[in-house]
Amino acid sequence: METKPTDFNLKLEQDVLAGMRKPSRTYWLALGFSVALVILWASLWGYQIKNGLQVVGKNNPVGWAVYLTSFVFWVGIAHSGTLISAVLFLFRAKFRNAFNRTAEAMTLIAIVVAGLFPIIHLGRPWKFYWLLPYPNQRLLWINFKSPLAWDVFAVSTYFIVSLVFFYVGLVPDFAIVRRYFSGVKKKIYSIFSLGWTGTLRQWLHYNKLYLFLAAFATPLVISVHSVVSWDFAMSVTPGWHTTIFAPYFVAGAIFSGTAMVMTLMIPMRKILNLEKYITVDKFEGIAKILLFTSLIVTYAYIVEFGIAIYSGNIFEASIFKYRAVGDYWIIYWIMITCNSIIPMTLFWRKLRRNLAYLFAVSIFVNIGMWCERFNIIVTSLSHEYEPYAWGLFRPQFTEIGIFIGSFGLFFTAFLIFAKLLPVLSMSELKEENE
Repeated sequence: METKPTDFNLKLEQDVLAGMRKPSRTYWLALGFSVALVILWASLWGYQIKNGLQVVGKNNPVGWAVYLTSFVFWVGIAHSGTLISAVLFLFRAKFRNAFNRTAEAMTLIAIVVAGLFPIIHLGRPWKFYWLLPYPNQRLLWINFKSPLAWDVFAVSTYFIVSLVFFYVGLVPDFAIVRRYFSGVKKKIYSIFSLGWTGTLRQWLHYNKLYLFLAAFATPLVISVHSVVSWDFAMSVTPGWHTTIFAPYFVAGAIFSGTAMVMTLMIPMRKILNLEKYITVDKFEGIAKILLFTSLIVTYAYIVEFGIAIYSGNIFEASIFKYRAVGDYWIIYWIMITCNSIIPMTLFWRKLRRNLAYLFAVSIFVNIGMWCERFNIIVTSLSHEYEPYAWGLFRPQFTEIGIFIGSFGLFFTAFLIFAKLLPVLSMSELKEENE
């Protein structure tokens, strides 16, 4: 038997579920813009399939360029959502309740977007299944020693665990949502609620399962992004072959994901009238995470530069000098400015509580983190060992357009999520209020 909601709980349910009602004009404008980007993305990918990879700028020696830069960028964002939600749950951080649902949804959407880039990078997307281990007539298998094959298993495992974690957190909210709808919608939400009635026995089982999933997801996230870093660190390319890549990538993932959560949540709280529940105090809490991870990332920049110079390896020293003053110096200094200098301003409490400023900082961090990935991948490949093998990469409109269009995929999926599911965890906000 379901319990009757109190006044606060009733108001919370009405306010959160109001966002799932008739879309506003702002929502339609945002959706229209996102869909236009999706059309751009699809058109340019179709153009590339028809004309081949000659329409993009990647070459020899820079065979990994915008597409794999974008893959690492989106994977970083994907890996942080569940990590933020799970770690903050384990540490009982109350400000988590305003961000966990969005962070988890962001994870699932970003994984799908990230997974498209290696397929686009192939040039012949219909061959993507060659990455999967399957018996074939020639008895050939994938190279299990390659970190690229590990990526397939690591990312797909992470997607499944994140999906289960996301769904389990939604079960009590599905039971609430079914009370407010009728007809087909009520039947669908009833099925997904799994017969939840909120009894003491159900809550005991639910809390044990949710705690288990949070504890399981946390080391999984760390291991998955470590595997992504080994795509680079296992090679002997200057600038990649370093032992700090795994923690460096994990910190960078949390950093970029936190920024993306702020990019999504600051306008969303206004559009959906959720200022009462997503308060400035809670944004200050997540701004501290952004500042802390910025310090870790900045420390990693200093350490890898110092190791390269101190090691006496001329190739390592050369590549790091090249990054700072070579052909791609603009990208390098944009990275430093956006990831290390601008976030330092968050030491001032007044700026941490200014949402317009936080939104601007989150945009700069997103730009800086994409530049960081570009800086790692492209500069090392273009300036490797032998000078006769050096070469420059100049991105073309097709690949830049496909990258920009990927934001359309991401935001379109997120806007659909905001209309189909509650963007805040009502059950956890009720618990916080009690």
